[in-house]
Amino acid sequence: MKSPVHRCRDVDHGRGQTGTAAVSECLQTEQRIPVSKDVITSSSTSGLWFIRDTCGIVCAIITWILIFYAEFVVVFVMLLPSKNLIYCIVNGTLFNCLAFLALASHLRAMCTDPGAVPKGNATKEYIESLQLKPGQVVYKCPKCCSIKPDRAHHCSVCRRCIRKMDHHCPWVNNCVGENNQKYFVLFTMYIALISLHALVMVVFHFLYCFEDDWTKCSSFSPPATVILLILLCFEGLLFLIFTSVMFGTQVHSICTDETGIERLKGETGKWGKMPCWEAMQEAFGGPLALSWCSPFTDLSCRKDSEGHTTVLQGEIIEEDIISIPLS
Repeated sequence: MKSPVHRCRDVDHGRGQTGTAAVSECLQTEQRIPVSKDVITSSSTSGLWFIRDTCGIVCAIITWILIFYAEFVVVFVMLLPSKNLIYCIVNGTLFNCLAFLALASHLRAMCTDPGAVPKGNATKEYIESLQLKPGQVVYKCPKCCSIKPDRAHHCSVCRRCIRKMDHHCPWVNNCVGENNQKYFVLFTMYIALISLHALVMVVFHFLYCFEDDWTKCSSFSPPATVILLILLCFEGLLFLIFTSVMFGTQVHSICTDETGIERLKGETGKWGKMPCWEAMQEAFGGPLALSWCSPFTDLSCRKDSEGHTTVLQGEIIEEDIISIPLS
């Protein structure tokens, strides 16, 4: 797994004429700049990442409420009143496992640092510690005063530059970036699966109730049962469509090695793209295994390859385009 890199550019300054300079830019070999995970998080002493955004927090709470509502209807309206014990056990176990994995994936996507660049590291001391070659150029984000790695973009909600930022999702109250894209993909996948499973069970339950007495197919009254099932059907259909589309777009972004924001800004072709399978392995943390489907496994191969360095304190450099050597 490759560590974050800054794509630097050589600037050839013209010579021979006073007051004029012929500037030509060409891409140079990538300069690896290891950045510690300890300084990427919101606190240098805490590994917890959480965005204090009111809209995002409300959307995240609504997501959990809707999942628990589906859990309530599936268990107490459809499964417990069922006379078929095997049907109840199999579907109950499957739905609860998928719901648990969906909630765990949501929590990991929300509380995992998406790849934030250290804030306020655009100092002379820090840049000198990178040991860049004369003629190279680094770029400073004017909003968070950090040295921007290649393919990093600033998020106005997170107030940080995020490496390989795809988009900011209010439903997980976080950016989808280099470090948490796997958990976001798993979240959309498991939500789509439980939505499909709930819709199938609703259809079977309606057929069962039509053939039998409505008062015997549910512990609730017939009107309440119908309302609860219709609401679940609407929720399941809406979430199935939405999360299936999101799952497809995320897998497509991974396979093409192109984030959503890069596609919108037309930044394609400015870096060496990885093959589809190699990009999938990088996003999910290693070769194909069951750990790809687990929200409890970390991206160990990415962690092992990243160095640890301290952001040196000093005065922030005013220029947004910083040439080496520093004046």
